[in-house]
Amino acid sequence: MHIDWSTLALQTVNALVLVWLLARFLFRPVADIVAARQKAAQALLEDAQSSRRAAQAEQDAARDETTRLAASRDAALRAAEADAEAHKATLLAHARAEAAQLRAQAESEITRERAAQARDIEGDAVRLAVEIAGRLLDRMPAEARVQGFIRATAEALAKLPPETCAEFGTQGEPLEVAAPRALSAAERQACEAAFGAALGRNVSVRVRTDPTLIAGLELTGAHAEVRNHLRHDLDAIRETLLEHGRVRG
Repeated sequence: MHIDWSTLALQTVNALVLVWLLARFLFRPVADIVAARQKAAQALLEDAQSSRRAAQAEQDAARDETTRLAASRDAALRAAEADAEAHKATLLAHARAEAAQLRAQAESEITRERAAQARDIEGDAVRLAVEIAGRLLDRMPAEARVQGFIRATAEALAKLPPETCAEFGTQGEPLEVAAPRALSAAERQACEAAFGAALGRNVSVRVRTDPTLIAGLELTGAHAEVRNHLRHDLDAIRETLLEHGRVRG
């Protein structure tokens, strides 16, 4: 086989020139275009990745916010339930306290009413007993209603302080005497003698009839009295019995 070296060399040079031309005018622009498109594609991929990351972040944030809202709602519900229970307990406690107070007030009022009724009953019983005693004493003989009380009345008058005694029958005025009935002349003289001796001076008496005394005498001065009669004794007994009933109640 015969090789034409000149033709081979020429073909080689043509091939090199063709490669250079292709590289110069075809491969480089195409490569630049491909590179630009790769770069654009890479940018698009990066934008897509960034958008996906942003979307994921927003989704995570939305999920977290939903979780937070749910937790806040649950906490608010629990707080509302706790407040409702506390308010309910407060209302129940207040209602029970009011009920207990009303019950105590009712019991106290019942106790007071019973005590008042008992005192009224005791008072009526005491007044009835005193009235009965007064009626029985009212049957005493007429002379005993005065004569038996003159000396004791004079003794009570003599025990008063001197300045108090001076108030009875001052400046020659008659001594005021209350009796259950009109006095006889002898009874009047006995009173003047006994009372005069107790006061240390001569006195006269002015008698006022008071049947409510039942029996006994009552002397009246400017600022003092000497009571020595059954009505006073019965009243004292009644007050003592009533006071005893009040203390016991």
